[in-house]
Amino acid sequence: MDFLSQCTSGGCGAKIGPNELAGLLSELPKFSDEKLLVDFDSSDDAAVYQLSEELALISTVDFFSPMVEDPRTFGRIAAANAMSDVYAMGGEVLFALNLVCFPEKLEKQMLSEILIGGAEKLKEAHASLAGGHSIYDHESKYGLAVAGQVNPKKIIHNNTPEVGDVLILTKALGVGLILSALRGGLASIEAESAAIASMERLNKYAAQKMKMFPVHACTDVTGFGLLVHAIEMADEKVTLVIDTEQLPLLPDVYHYAEEFLATAAGQRNRQFVEGKVDLSSITPAFQEILCDPQTSGGLLLSVAPNSAAECLKAIQKDDPAATIIGEVCKKELNQSIIIL
Repeated sequence: MDFLSQCTSGGCGAKIGPNELAGLLSELPKFSDEKLLVDFDSSDDAAVYQLSEELALISTVDFFSPMVEDPRTFGRIAAANAMSDVYAMGGEVLFALNLVCFPEKLEKQMLSEILIGGAEKLKEAHASLAGGHSIYDHESKYGLAVAGQVNPKKIIHNNTPEVGDVLILTKALGVGLILSALRGGLASIEAESAAIASMERLNKYAAQKMKMFPVHACTDVTGFGLLVHAIEMADEKVTLVIDTEQLPLLPDVYHYAEEFLATAAGQRNRQFVEGKVDLSSITPAFQEILCDPQTSGGLLLSVAPNSAAECLKAIQKDDPAATIIGEVCKKELNQSIIIL
């Protein structure tokens, strides 16, 4: 039985839309704990709990259904994606727990391959696999609950950019559009290979480099697309100016966007940015790319201007797609959160 055909959606494109999610979270009762340094109020990438003056625990969880045909590749992508939140917070991954849903009717060797793929990425991250939980389900789903550590004084938040900062994006965009083309049998071999390599790529290496520079804010670009994550970074305090001509793109992505190979998640992202971003000055294709859900996407960094070029050069040694895409500006009265 076909592995991928069992799933109605896959990757970060399966995420609940940001509008819906914000409404649901606003209804939750809360208990205040002063040691919980980061919770979901700021839509930051992971929770952070202080253990001592110099040590805090980072906790995050991420899982989804397959977006590629090969089970081991799926496992590697899902694991890389789950660990990304820890790297975005400036932390180090310690260990992880497997989260598994698997159809009883499928060959168990497929599940074995998924788990092997995930374990390979944990090994690359020098992180331990400490256990997990599994159930039978109608669709395959896999991911990790990840624990990491960070010095509480060195947490990098997603919404603390400073005016004058330079924006660096460490991976090329377009994963969602390529996966859509792949499902329709339209993706080129070059585009498919590039997308898989990008999704499997750990953000560990870019995160290691950014610690050497004054990075004021960081987030990983995943299912909400570049624009929604950028809006979360700006947080109504500043305006981010993004040069669409500088955006790094995976092969054939602009063509797929021109062919309207949009995703449902991309449309949910577009609905969220309506009224917050003026999209009228850019092409419809670039609009799709900016809202495109990224599975295991790159890091978006806000770096002090006098260190940005050096930071970019360091990151590009391991992540050559990284590039400067814009800057952080003072927000004027009635000005858009994002200017394209």
